[in-house]
Amino acid sequence: MATRTRRPERREEPLSRERIVEAAIGLLDAAGEGGLTFRALAQRLATGPGAIYWHVTGKDELLGAAADAVIAGAMTAGTADTAPREAVRALALGVFDAIDAHPWVGTQLARAPAQLPLLWVFEHLGRQVQALGVPHAAQFTAASALLNYILGVGGQNAANARGHQPDTNRTEFLNTVSAAWANLDPDEYPFTRNVADQLRDHDDRAEFLAGIDLILTGITAGQQPPAPAP
Repeated sequence: MATRTRRPERREEPLSRERIVEAAIGLLDAAGEGGLTFRALAQRLATGPGAIYWHVTGKDELLGAAADAVIAGAMTAGTADTAPREAVRALALGVFDAIDAHPWVGTQLARAPAQLPLLWVFEHLGRQVQALGVPHAAQFTAASALLNYILGVGGQNAANARGHQPDTNRTEFLNTVSAAWANLDPDEYPFTRNVADQLRDHDDRAEFLAGIDLILTGITAGQQPPAPAP
């Protein structure tokens, strides 16, 4: 009788903090913060909640670690040989895209202003503000203005995306809102009616970068020598 050769058992990838964080990001992306439970995480990882607690102490730590991982990925591009203005634009767009892809990140960043990874973003913005030659007394204000704009617009963009009806895409949504703006009372909303077509046709990322450029122009305007009197 021929003997049957036993196939080697497939070894599962060992549980690690990195695997847990990766799975947590997947749950957060799919179901938001409310969908991140240790029971759901254990099911996704095919393990028990106790094994997860060996690596993380609770949901708050896990949320922080997930946000760390996402923002770290958005800040991988080197800026050592990049002009300060372009470095700020690249960093800002990286965070904007990260929040767009992971809407829960914006809420997590705003919730923990004194913790990583928000401090990473602030630190990198601050270095570029220094490189722009902004006086020390104005550096905190300049870096804060950039940070608040990035988080505010990034978070609002993500909220708008989540606010669409399930069967409505971005173009349909903007067409609907633009039409509503165009039909507002002309005496009460003359400006809003006038830019309704720009709302319909705008590009989110391009508008975001245009706002960054406006802030950078304001930051550096005070450093220009006054024009000679005619």
